[in-house]
Amino acid sequence: MSWTLQFRVNRAEAENLPDLFDLMDDPPTLNVEEPDPAKPDDWLLTAYFADQPEAATVDRIVALFPSASSVALTELEEADWATLSQRGLEPVRAGRFIVHTADHADAVRLGDWGLRIEAGLAFGTGQHATTHGCLKALVRLGKQRRFHNIADIGTGTGVLAMAAQRQHRSARCIASDIDPIAIDVTRENMALNHFVAGTCAARMATATAPGLSAPALRSRAAYDLVLANILAPPLIALARDLSAVIAPGGVLVMAGLLLPQQRAVANAYRRHGLVPAGAVDWQAEWPTLVLTKKRV
Repeated sequence: MSWTLQFRVNRAEAENLPDLFDLMDDPPTLNVEEPDPAKPDDWLLTAYFADQPEAATVDRIVALFPSASSVALTELEEADWATLSQRGLEPVRAGRFIVHTADHADAVRLGDWGLRIEAGLAFGTGQHATTHGCLKALVRLGKQRRFHNIADIGTGTGVLAMAAQRQHRSARCIASDIDPIAIDVTRENMALNHFVAGTCAARMATATAPGLSAPALRSRAAYDLVLANILAPPLIALARDLSAVIAPGGVLVMAGLLLPQQRAVANAYRRHGLVPAGAVDWQAEWPTLVLTKKRV
């Protein structure tokens, strides 16, 4: 069974999520959202656990947010999870991409790049503004150039890695995540969408790893395209390592940050030679940054 920890926080704390990877051995996945635009300072934080967290873990997380209120720890029965995860999952379009569940397979038209992603225990169904923003960035970039060596860091369900592979069919692509469940889900989605696993051209590899630590990731560098849809704190923490594996002239697409975090994230990468490549796009409060590495 899965569990969620939910509580209210103010906007300032929602926009400055702590990096739990430095604080806990087995951190939950955090998500923040603004439930009511009419109350811009009232945000909802949700922490997702694969198993029931200990009371001390709950207390430790809540203590990180001085404004926390209405704390609730809930077990999600299988039926509950299915109901919650499937709610509102209409097909999402971005250019030729269409991300859909089995219930909406008939939405795929001739010429579409359809990606079937069923909601489940990993994140990235295409519904969230950050994923949609990255898909739109891929559409724009695909009109400008071809990519040959692609990495998706923090892949979730594998949706962005598969989208990039679908768009650049002859490329080598690797999808990584710190969560082994996410990699299991990615492999299931690869099979569901008829992607071939492998390490050569036109194949997609997977790796379980925090950041860029896996030899499988480092051995394939330098990348001409890196996708990273995570959160602002880990994006900043990974600035040096991510920048190091991008080829000169290569592109980095980042999401998971909020508008007020945009400058801090961009500055972290500017120090390592990555500069903005075009205007910033955003969906609601979630910008998508597209940076390119300066050529020496």
